[in-house]
Amino acid sequence: MADLHINLAGIKSPNPFWLASAPPTNSGYQVQRAFEAGWGGAVWKTLGDPILNVTSRFAAVGFNGQRVAGFNNIELITDRPLEVNLKEIYETKKRFPDHAIIASLMVEPKQEKWHEIVKRVEDAGVDGFELNFGCPHGMAERGMGSASGQVPELVEKQTYWAKEAARSPVIVKLTPNITDITVTAEAAVRGGADAVSMINTINSLAGVDIHSWNTIPHVAGKGAHGGYCGPAVKPIALNMVAECARNALIDVPISGIGGISNWQDAVEFILMGATGVQVCTAAMHHGFRIVEDMIEGLSNYLDEKGLASVMDLVGKSVDRYSNWGELDLNYKVAARINTEVCIKCNKCHIACEDTSHQCIDILTGESGNSYLRVREEDCVGCNLCSIVCPVDGAIDMVELERQLPPMTWNQRQNAIGMLGERDLVK
Repeated sequence: MADLHINLAGIKSPNPFWLASAPPTNSGYQVQRAFEAGWGGAVWKTLGDPILNVTSRFAAVGFNGQRVAGFNNIELITDRPLEVNLKEIYETKKRFPDHAIIASLMVEPKQEKWHEIVKRVEDAGVDGFELNFGCPHGMAERGMGSASGQVPELVEKQTYWAKEAARSPVIVKLTPNITDITVTAEAAVRGGADAVSMINTINSLAGVDIHSWNTIPHVAGKGAHGGYCGPAVKPIALNMVAECARNALIDVPISGIGGISNWQDAVEFILMGATGVQVCTAAMHHGFRIVEDMIEGLSNYLDEKGLASVMDLVGKSVDRYSNWGELDLNYKVAARINTEVCIKCNKCHIACEDTSHQCIDILTGESGNSYLRVREEDCVGCNLCSIVCPVDGAIDMVELERQLPPMTWNQRQNAIGMLGERDLVK
């Protein structure tokens, strides 16, 4: 059986599955229940000056019959006194010494404030800190959260202040509500961050009730922007993890967050450079025991791949992620329809005819029955037909025989430039 233990910047845990800083980690009771269920670590709900929350505060976005495809919240940081949280952190760490407890922190961007909270929380026995520079609502209006996280200079400065006082590793949690997350990740590293985590929630409005005209959620008829998470944000989060993982200036471990719902999602994040992952929405949707399937699935996967440790999986796909200009222009694939599997729903034909490249024909066989066939010479390999097809195995995307050697756009432009220089010399 593969070893699932991880070491993220000196923070050790029995497996890579942590609960993210959120409602599931609001109290010692909850975190202890989570550890009993098998979670390897937990990032305690953000500590700072207690706030007043509103009701209601959650909303979900469904799609095509699936509940909670996305999740929106306008809940803020802890509304419980710091002393109470610290007492429960101490008790939880004493009971579960081998599990990782990370304290999420948020205070005003002042050096003395960071020094004060880091020292007080560290005395409770935490394994590390996560600086919350990502919350996009409520706290941001007060100059904290993403209001700090969107300014590289503030990210660097506050990270440095936290590191001045901390003996334990410091993780910086980054906001996705920014043009280029690598800029703030680099700033965190310059400030001394031991690791970065991403992504925090995305600025959003879950919806509008078309009958009452109220926002969803609403508080006495008024709404506000909130943070969006859940399965719908996974592609965005995965891209941001990948961008940071392939950036040589961001030479610290990554804790991956965003739409992770099962062990397969976790594997994708780890392959793209995350040392471990954090989960929130899936636990809120299904409860703490989902981690049992995550642990079992990851363990079986590693065994099938012949890997001794989950740490051996970290970053294995990073070098396969590049820029468009580095992609091979002469690599060609085309769709092929398996007529024995095809149910003749014609969704592929409609999609191709109306919105793609009109290369799927409806033909009539000798028996008089119709069938579909792709004109491979006209197919651009866009994948649309295989995406809309409701039957597994009915359409395959196959690699065509090469007609030309590999060539990227960048290579092409360089070659054109060289030819131009030669022409000038002549």
